[in-house]
Amino acid sequence: MTKLEYLKESPSQTAGPYVHIGCTPNFIGNTGVFTEDLGARMVNAHTKGQRIKVSGHVFDGTGTPLKDAMLEIWQADSEGLFNSPSETRGKADPDFTGWGRQPANLETGEFCFETVKPGPVPFPDGRMQAPHINFWIVARGINIGLNTRMYFPEEEAANEADPVLGRIEHRVRVPTLISKRDGDTYTFDIHIQGENETVFFDI
Repeated sequence: MTKLEYLKESPSQTAGPYVHIGCTPNFIGNTGVFTEDLGARMVNAHTKGQRIKVSGHVFDGTGTPLKDAMLEIWQADSEGLFNSPSETRGKADPDFTGWGRQPANLETGEFCFETVKPGPVPFPDGRMQAPHINFWIVARGINIGLNTRMYFPEEEAANEADPVLGRIEHRVRVPTLISKRDGDTYTFDIHIQGENETVFFDI
């Protein structure tokens, strides 16, 4: 008998309670590893563009906020450029990280990012995508991180022409990707399951 015949695949594991230990140690009081948790700060006093706050909750199928969720976002800067070595269209704002990581509040389940409103970026075929922020979500009970996008409600024309939104077959679900605005604060609630389930992307 070969090893392949008696060694079985290990069961899939969810993020569980350990994701905070490795990714956001300061948040849970495990200080001394990093000065601050990686991804905790995306902007500084010199960052260009419109400062915004993005907050919300991750809800399970019963409508209960997931208090142990952790989210990461990545986005273009205010000019639509990415802080990445692969960015060839120009130089991105050096005072903007383009990436952030935040845990949900352990009491309320709310997450919050301080960032800037991104500019539009091109789709691989050259068409412009509407300004958006990419989200990655993990929590207990989620075997594989979920990917989705947040769009801006005031960008109606750009959203209508967006090549990614245009691929969503069930048009009634497009609003699950559109945030709600109150001044410079945007609320984006993510529903894992249920009637208002958010559109997730297989990437």
